[in-house]
Amino acid sequence: MAVKIRLARGGAKKRPYYRIVVADVRSPRDGRYIEKVGTHNPLLPKDHEDRVRLVEDRIIYWLGQGAQPTDRVARFLDAAGLMKREASNNPNKGKPGAKALERVEEKQAKAEAAAEAAETAKQEAAEAAAAPVEEAPAEEAAAEETSEEKA
Repeated sequence: MAVKIRLARGGAKKRPYYRIVVADVRSPRDGRYIEKVGTHNPLLPKDHEDRVRLVEDRIIYWLGQGAQPTDRVARFLDAAGLMKREASNNPNKGKPGAKALERVEEKQAKAEAAAEAAETAKQEAAEAAAAPVEEAPAEEAAAEETSEEKA
């Protein structure tokens, strides 16, 4: 029989309270268990002594019988000094997913398009501002020619 040391949830809605139990792996999370070996109250401060309560001699017995703790329970046991848990490292955990990357690329494409549109508008405005300056002397010259013709 495969046995786990795991959390079984109790308490009210939005007020969790966990029993640390030894249970068959096939039984439901909050269902039948073999033995209760502790409690965990996540609503208490981290440094409070009643946050995690363990029956250490029974946990040592069940670990000797081959019971495997879940990751969360292994953290509690490591903090209590009952077993050694290797710290896991998942460098990909903090990276954004595929859809988030697509959204970032879309934003960058829109920003580039807006920057290009602004650049084009600046160039057109500069050309429009420069064009009348060039035409003005031609108009003056034409006006001078017409005044000379009249005289």
